[in-house]
Amino acid sequence: MTDGVTDGVTGGARRARVVLVDDHRMFRAGVQAEIGRTEETGVEVVGEAGDVDQAVAAIKAARPDVVLLDVHLPGGGGVEVLRRSAELISAPERPVRFLALSVSDAAEDVIGVIRGGARGYVTKTITGPDLVGAIFRVADGDAVFSPRLAGFVLDAFASSDATPVDEDLDRLTQREREVLRLIARGYAYKEVGKELFISVKTVESHVSAVLRKLQLSNRHELTRWATARRLV
Repeated sequence: MTDGVTDGVTGGARRARVVLVDDHRMFRAGVQAEIGRTEETGVEVVGEAGDVDQAVAAIKAARPDVVLLDVHLPGGGGVEVLRRSAELISAPERPVRFLALSVSDAAEDVIGVIRGGARGYVTKTITGPDLVGAIFRVADGDAVFSPRLAGFVLDAFASSDATPVDEDLDRLTQREREVLRLIARGYAYKEVGKELFISVKTVESHVSAVLRKLQLSNRHELTRWATARRLV
């Protein structure tokens, strides 16, 4: 299972209706330009969204074949979109399939969205033709992963007695996890606020809550903690 997932789809025979969910408008525009030439690719972008609420509304309205879903979104992240789309995912007829498309290759992100119901996970380094191939494979019910990410999933589900949840991480809210990840990557508080559309004061409050819940003293310990769990 690789990013090289082209299936020879060309304009004409098949169509896949897609909703594109990503909080960066320019990225959405780029993906639209790359894969949305329906006569060439067979992909029709029928909706797009930049946060969780918009995503859920667009998915319910369009009922697409596939949702390209970013992991980190304002309003709760990709996992929240999956949770609120559970009925569509499990629908006996025309289920909506989800393919995560993210810059993140953190194990926690990959496992989280797969447990949430996504059929695959590829990183934003994927090429346009390979992304088109991945869309059609997911629409057919196949699982598609970038090579290294497939290993995370296999490790997580290898044994029935594997611990399903990191108890320390599970103490944190979704927003606290998002702040933790960015702080651990070296973002300044102002940069975190800009990325998540929250104030610096709110960032500070989230960091304080994370440190308290994880019994850590400073952001350096937080970074080591996150790195040890492959969250960065």
